[in-house]
Amino acid sequence: MKILIADDDKNLRKVLLNELFDEGFDADVAENGIMAMDLLERGDYDVLVLDLNMPGLNGLDVLRKIKTLEISIEVIILTGHATVSSAIEAMKLGAYDFLTKPFRVEELKAIAKKAFEKKQLVHENLVLRTQIKRQSPTGQIITKSPLILEILESVKKVAMSDYPVLIQGESGVGKELIAKAIHEASGRVDGPFIPINCGAIPENMLESELFGHEKGAFTGAYSKKPGLLEIADRGILFLDEISELTLKLQGKLLRVIETGRFFRMGGTKENSVNVKFISATNKNIKGGVERANFRTDLYYRISTITLHIPPLRERREDILLLVEHIIKNTSVFKKKNFTSEALKVLIEHSWPGNVRELQNVVRMALILSKNDVIEPCDLPCDLIVEREMPGDRLEEVEKEHILRVLKEAGGRKGKAAEILGVDPKTLYRKLVNFGVGE
Repeated sequence: MKILIADDDKNLRKVLLNELFDEGFDADVAENGIMAMDLLERGDYDVLVLDLNMPGLNGLDVLRKIKTLEISIEVIILTGHATVSSAIEAMKLGAYDFLTKPFRVEELKAIAKKAFEKKQLVHENLVLRTQIKRQSPTGQIITKSPLILEILESVKKVAMSDYPVLIQGESGVGKELIAKAIHEASGRVDGPFIPINCGAIPENMLESELFGHEKGAFTGAYSKKPGLLEIADRGILFLDEISELTLKLQGKLLRVIETGRFFRMGGTKENSVNVKFISATNKNIKGGVERANFRTDLYYRISTITLHIPPLRERREDILLLVEHIIKNTSVFKKKNFTSEALKVLIEHSWPGNVRELQNVVRMALILSKNDVIEPCDLPCDLIVEREMPGDRLEEVEKEHILRVLKEAGGRKGKAAEILGVDPKTLYRKLVNFGVGE
């Protein structure tokens, strides 16, 4: 526990510092409110012991600034008998508790420990909210494929170590599901699982999102903010689309993986974390290394253990299982089933968007079909045409299908990619190839 003592009484500061140090607490002191705010904005403290009656910036002013800057800390107020009303006002501003002078140091220690417990609960709630906000509706792994079952056996072994893991595979194959399976089988299962899509966030925002920032680090940074690295402490950070990181961020990430230490944006204080890193990509990172788009040292660091997830077309035995699972978990007014002819179409399709594309096709058919039985005619036309079309016509059919979906999505590429079950970057590249990209 790290405590800051802010009081203008020199003797009291000295006594409290010695007593708290003997108890094993890490404590600093400030002789006035201005110094206290300076320390709070530069450092990370769990508990603030704050005297209300200080010259210049008094205790209530400090509390108001803490609230405005959204500094995460529990505050214990120290006050004289004559200012109990001010202490009550301080409680309204968010103080944890107050003590009237003179007080017993043992009483302060007991309150400080309880305040620290509350701070830990607040942090756990922040982790939970972050996980809920970032979690995707992926569900459990549904498979009978020998290829995937072999990977799941490897997951059990991989989970036993803290070595970085690289998961490779096409978009939509379920790389995040495998990462979550590693988390659930590991000794970090009680810690957070924090996913971040490195390709979906602009570079300047991604650095702040990962490493956090200090007040004034950039325009709009009105208060310090912990990054996902800190939130993932004692758990797993899942870096999806890691190949999209810039060389600058690759260098910063490499240092964290190697040392467990980093600086927030605009910060001078080094922070430390205990995090297991799992990365994922649908690209050939080794090719990126050869083209100087990806750091060699980072590649070898993140790929200590590498898992390759096969595409759905290489494990067609999973298609019927997945269809049954999707039907079971899709809300429709009436129970619907696919005819054997429709299922044959699904089994024979090449599924470039993998499980994500299959999920979208099945859900769309369940929701939009007018009958209780789904026929081949209820499926997207490109699935039917693909079975009968020569190879040189497939690209033309694909183009027509993509443009039709884009039109139905009102020109919104993100929505069209979601419907098609492909990564937005994949859709953008296809549109450029078709000569209709921006």
